[in-house]
This record gives sequence, C-alpha cells and structure tokens, in this order.
Amino acid sequence: MKKLILLWLCLFSLQAFAKIDTPVHWKFASTKIDQDKYAVSFTANIDNGWHLYSQFLKSGGPVPTSFKFDQTPGLSLAGKVTEKPAALSGFDQSFQMTIRYHEHQVTFTQIVNTKDTGAHLTGSLNYMVCSGQKFLPPSDVSFDIPVTGNGQILLGGSPAKAARNSPQALKAASTKNAASDDHSLLAIFLAGFVGGLAAFFLPCIYPMVPLTVSFFTKRSGTRSQGIKAAVIYGLSIITIYVGLGLLITAIFGASALNEAASSAAFNLLFFVILIVFALSFLGAFEITLPSFFVNKMDEKSESGGWIGLFFMAFTLALVSFSCTGPLIGTLLVEAVSKGTYLGPALGMFGFSFALALPFTAFAIFPSWLKALPKSGGWLNSVKIVLGLLELALAFKYLTNVDLAYHWGLISRDLFLMIWIIIFGVLAFYLLGKIRLSHDTEVGSIPLFRLLLAMVTLVFTLYLVPGLFGAPLKGISGWLPPQSTQQFSLTGAGNAPGTTPSTGHKYAGLFHAPDNIDAFYDYEEGLAYAKKVNKPVLLDFTGWSCTNCRKMEASVWSDPEVLKRLKNDYVLISLYVDDRTALSNSEKYISKVSARSINTLGQKWSDLQEARYNTNAQPFYVVLGPDGKPAAEPRAFDLDIKAYTNFLDQGINAAKRTSSIQNFN
Repeated sequence: MKKLILLWLCLFSLQAFAKIDTPVHWKFASTKIDQDKYAVSFTANIDNGWHLYSQFLKSGGPVPTSFKFDQTPGLSLAGKVTEKPAALSGFDQSFQMTIRYHEHQVTFTQIVNTKDTGAHLTGSLNYMVCSGQKFLPPSDVSFDIPVTGNGQILLGGSPAKAARNSPQALKAASTKNAASDDHSLLAIFLAGFVGGLAAFFLPCIYPMVPLTVSFFTKRSGTRSQGIKAAVIYGLSIITIYVGLGLLITAIFGASALNEAASSAAFNLLFFVILIVFALSFLGAFEITLPSFFVNKMDEKSESGGWIGLFFMAFTLALVSFSCTGPLIGTLLVEAVSKGTYLGPALGMFGFSFALALPFTAFAIFPSWLKALPKSGGWLNSVKIVLGLLELALAFKYLTNVDLAYHWGLISRDLFLMIWIIIFGVLAFYLLGKIRLSHDTEVGSIPLFRLLLAMVTLVFTLYLVPGLFGAPLKGISGWLPPQSTQQFSLTGAGNAPGTTPSTGHKYAGLFHAPDNIDAFYDYEEGLAYAKKVNKPVLLDFTGWSCTNCRKMEASVWSDPEVLKRLKNDYVLISLYVDDRTALSNSEKYISKVSARSINTLGQKWSDLQEARYNTNAQPFYVVLGPDGKPAAEPRAFDLDIKAYTNFLDQGINAAKRTSSIQNFN
C-alpha cells in the first residue's frame, strides 16, 4: 500500500506542475503469415531516456502493459500477446523490486485467425512509462486495425493525439490505403484486358476464330450444347492463364514481388526480356514451344467431354505462343514490377477474359462472324505496332538501372530522343511510308489506321519540347528525372554529376525537383530541422518509382505545395533503390530483416521498414522539428488540396513547438 501511495503522489504532482510528456508513439500493422492466420503487431517507439514496462511484472509494482480485445464474430485469438525483443531487467529503487522494461522500441504481437476479409481487431491497450524518477500515469490507446490490410501501417499514439489516432481516424487511413491498393490492382486488370484484346487480333489467333466457332456448332448436336461447349472453352482459357499468373507468384514469392519494382537486377532483366520480345514481334525470330509438347496437348484435345475442351483451350494457348508470348511476357513484367502480390494472377485474368470473350460470344451468335474483317496483311501490322511499343517500354526499365547505379548513360534528353524516334517510326509505319519484310504493300489507308497514325504523330510532337526542358507532366512518371536533363532552355535541369551549391551530403548524387533545397541523409536533415525549428517532410522515394515522379510533377509543382516545400519545410528525400555502396564502417546487419545492409538504398529501405513497417513508395511522413510524427503518413495520391492540408499539419506542429519553447 505504501508503494502505491508513493506512486500516485508522484503521478499527481507530475500532472499538477509539469507539462504532459508523450514519449511513446504507437504503430499498428497486420501481416498475413498463413492461410487465414495473421500477425497483428503493436510497435512502440520510445523516446530516449524513457522506459516502457513489460507485460510480465510482479504485483505491487508499476502498471504492466496490457491488452484488451473486443469480441468480433468470425475472428479468434491464437495464444497470448508476445513481445520482442525480450525485456530488460533491473532493480527499481522506487519500488524496491526487480522490474522488466523496454527501451527505444518494442513490438507486441497477437496472432489471430479469420476468414473474413473485412475483419477488424478492435480494443485498447494500457501502458505506463517512466524516466528515472519521473513517472507518467497509465495511458489507454484505442485501436481498430483491419486484419487483412496487406501489411499497411496504421499509426497509433499517445493520449495527447487521441483525435488523430481514434478508431475513426484509423479506419479512414485503412480505407485510403485499401483504395490505393484497389487502384493498382484495377490498373493491372485493365492492362491485362487491353492486352487480351490486342492478342485477339494477332495472326496466330484471329484466323482461328471462324474455325473454332465452326467446330462448336458442327460438333454439338443442338445450339444449347454448342453454347455450353463454348462457355466451357472460354472458362478453360481463363483457368489456364490465371494458373500461369499464380505460378509466377509462387515462383517469385510475395517478398520478391514487392522488391521487384525497386530492384536493379529485376529492372535490367526486364529490359532484356522486353527487347527480345520486341524483336520477336518485329520479325527477327519467333518464340515457339517444343513441338512434342504441343502435339501431346493436341492429342488430348481429341477426347470428348470437358477434358477435351480444356485441352483444346490449352492447345490454343500453346500454338499461339509464338505471338502471344511476348505480349504475355510484357504483361507479367509490368505486373511483377508493380510489387502487388495478386498482380500476375489478376493481370492474366484480365488478359484471358478479353481473349476468351470473343470466342464465346461468336459461338453463341455465329452470325456476328460476318461482320469481322477478313484476315490479311493488317494482322502482321498489329504485331509490328506492339513490337515498337514494347521497344519503347524496354528503355523505361533500363533507365531505372542507370539511375540506381549512377552510370549516367541515359539522360532525360537521350531518353526522349529514343522515344521520339520510335514513335516517329511508328507513325510513318502506320501511314505506309515504312515497310518490313513480312508486310504487304499498303494501298489506301483505312480510317482507323489513319486516326491511329495522327494520334501517334501528336504524341511524338508532344515529346519534342521535352528536349529543351519542358516538364511534360502527362508522362513525367515514365521519364528520367528532370535533374538529368543535359540541355534546358528553362534552366530546370542539372547535368549529371554536378554538385549543387547547398553542400548537403549526397547532393552530388541526387537532385530535388523545382530547385528545392533538399537533404538526402536522414540524420543531417533532421539535425538541420531542429536547428531552424521547421517541420520535416520525409520522402521515401526511388529511381524506379513511376508514381514518385508523378507526385513530383503533378502535386509538388503546384504553387501552394511548392511554396510550403521551399519555405516552410525541410525536405529529406531517401532513395530506397539507390546502389551507392556504404563505407565499411557504415555497413550493418538489419535488426528487422537480418539482411546485410551494404548500399545507401538498403539503408533507407531498412529505415522505412523499421520505423514505419512498410516498403512502398512513394511514402511521405511529416515530422515535427523534434522528429516526432505530426500527421498520418501519405502514399500516392494526386489530390493537391489534401496534400496541402497534410503539409499544414506539420507547419502547425512546428508553430506549437516554437510557442512552448518561447513560453518556457
């Protein structure tokens, strides 16, 4: 009883005569670990000099950390809450007993089981901290965590930030993250669907449509049986291609898919693959599968019933691989590079759905076949157009590698020249001014081909001003940064390798857009922010991050946003895919992943994972001058007003800090 009276007297005097401290900052996340099993983590970042008490304390001492979980239908807890790393032990003079506590950072984890994709783990946690002889009263933090949220981080916090960390705020952040993921998945599906429509008009598929439809109508005894066979055939096509997407995911694994977008090795491999595919489409050679395998599948398609229809669809996929292979490969490359776990399967679903739909539709309505254009030389033109587009896409991946290793091979100017030549050739090809060996002579130009040529010419001319420094916001995400521009009438570019006058660390390697005076080292930028009492915008970015360039060109360039970034903020841009080697003294083993950290990009990626439990880019964090979070982090979002409000939260936090310092 005497100890408890002493404790509460200390707490009362602290509340009465001192300002409220908020030394613990919580982050909540959920990660899938097995089928229907998830690890929900509660990570506490603890300010220097403070201790957070463990769950495992003897009675009569300080209040231990504890968790209270609400009962949720369809969700069950597996085991008790664990804490990692193991708690430290020490004798506490105030309580005259040995206590267990944590410093700096600790993660509490609760395993849950659920099949509900919309399940939320709700409840509250209670904790207590101290600093020497200074105690804070036990605090409660409510949480509402989407269990199946694909590992998205949600910020929790101290009682002083209850409004920002309320269940409603956490739900809003979750909804935003889910919307971003849904947008990415939808883009992959649509890309696959467009690819499937393009594949339908390739020479190896289009001529087979009348033959396949005729097979269904003649082999089936009645029209209803023919429709049923066509539907099964279409579903078989979808099953085969989606299976291919799932196989890609199984081979690479979830972590490899997430790292692919920022991996130099992957991007270089993608460049080589796309060049090979482009040359194949342009007629240099054909990519074919072994004939014995194709013949074996063809034999199985002769068997009746559903099995025969499935192998008939399988034979179509194999026989047409010579011209669909490059298209499928390009789609899979794009899906993998997005870093989305379901990307390959969803892309293949879109592709196969668009490919199977015409076969099924024409089998149900055979009279529609009369409206189809006859096969001819225009089918080869489709391959040439796709080949040139793949050639243009390949150089995007090469620039990612070039930027990550600072080779300086492809500046923004050179990249634009390559694209101008490729799309210029495409325009002249569509107009019939250029012919390849497999092409037939073009007489009168069909209206659709003329319109496509005009659109291509417009796009080609749109690229030309970029040679002289024009921002080209519409495609900025696909271009190398404007800082690599070697010639610019506007003065916006910097020659690669030049060092700005700022003298910041790594300023010779990186350049912020719009002449923002940015830092590229976390510690240096944070120290400067504290010195000048300005908030920090922590920008986790990457050379290969298309959405990062879009944000810089479309959001950061806005006058209101740019004014804040230049005048009110300390910008710290950390490139997570940079391959600059660290010195031997800077290399270390990650406490998060146990990997060797040997490059600058690995260092910043490890920092992002350790502090914010995510590896997605772009990822923006607003910190106060004291280095503490001042707003919910943001990902890719082109809403300028919302981004301005996001920045204003940091500015207001800096003003509050300044007022407190002046008052003291």
